[in-house]
Amino acid sequence: MTTGSIPTATNAPKGTAALGASAELAVVERSGFVESRHAGSAVVLAPDGSVLRSIGDPSAPVFPRSALKPFQALASLASGAELDPEELVLATASHTGTEEQAKIVRRVLKKGRLGISALQCPADWPEDSASRDQLVAGGHGPLSIFHNCSGKHAAMLLASVASGWDPRSYLSPEHPLQERVREVVSRMTGEQILRTGVDGCGAPVHAITLTGLAAGYSRVRTTRSDSPFPLYRNAAALTAAVLARPDLISGVGHPDAILIEELGALAKRGAEGVLAVALEDGTSVAVKVLDGSLRPAAAVAVSLLAAVGAIDSPALTRVRARLDTAVQGGGVPVGELRVTCA
Repeated sequence: MTTGSIPTATNAPKGTAALGASAELAVVERSGFVESRHAGSAVVLAPDGSVLRSIGDPSAPVFPRSALKPFQALASLASGAELDPEELVLATASHTGTEEQAKIVRRVLKKGRLGISALQCPADWPEDSASRDQLVAGGHGPLSIFHNCSGKHAAMLLASVASGWDPRSYLSPEHPLQERVREVVSRMTGEQILRTGVDGCGAPVHAITLTGLAAGYSRVRTTRSDSPFPLYRNAAALTAAVLARPDLISGVGHPDAILIEELGALAKRGAEGVLAVALEDGTSVAVKVLDGSLRPAAAVAVSLLAAVGAIDSPALTRVRARLDTAVQGGGVPVGELRVTCA
């Protein structure tokens, strides 16, 4: 398994945007008092890739974390992993460990004649409470299959087996699969990778700009199933799979699942406050909350899409109602998370 930091060029950036280069994205109000402020950066791109809205410093690098998963899933497909639609969603997912999600991950591993022990993501408890209770009742501890990235890892393992590559070193940055991931990230985002590190699950994670991330999501969302290029046909299949089963990409009621269901968008969150969203027409938005909190990210993204006219007021109202931005006090609403950058 990959550990530590990965060597990069001496001129590679060493961090994301500084506080002074960031802007206020949202505030949390309690009883008429601003209790918290979230700063960060965001960018909205038109279908042609032009910038419709720029906040903070979207040219600064970010580690997209799990928002990279669509590109990693495409690399697994390009490397020979044969995944049905549900399996493809799990390869893209940060799942909650429901029984259904775990079964799908096991199915992918079985295709490669691999067991759970082949997964090199850390052992974890499922976020889904019913699955966690069942695990405890059975006398089990945390398992790697319940790690939210196990679907991505299973797809990487299947791709390695299919291509005849050593599955034991599939997380090494020098592994052919990880080289393919870098190629796909660069091709879809139109950017060179600015720095490489180690994600929470142990896989390599690559720094790109928010602008590149938004552009990459736009390309994935707008590709056609009849494209002459296999990468783009796979991207169309991935989008169709995600739109059909948004509940699998995270969990029921999670912000990215809500954005997919309500807007027909390709949406994916990443740890440390990252979210990317692309609509059917290719309008896209990427957000980085500087303090790492995901709390305001979806509200900021949907508000910015509405501000540029990409979605209408009823759609904004529906999404915000489901995001539940109310601040509670004694079990009743006493304030709200309010977007200030749109």
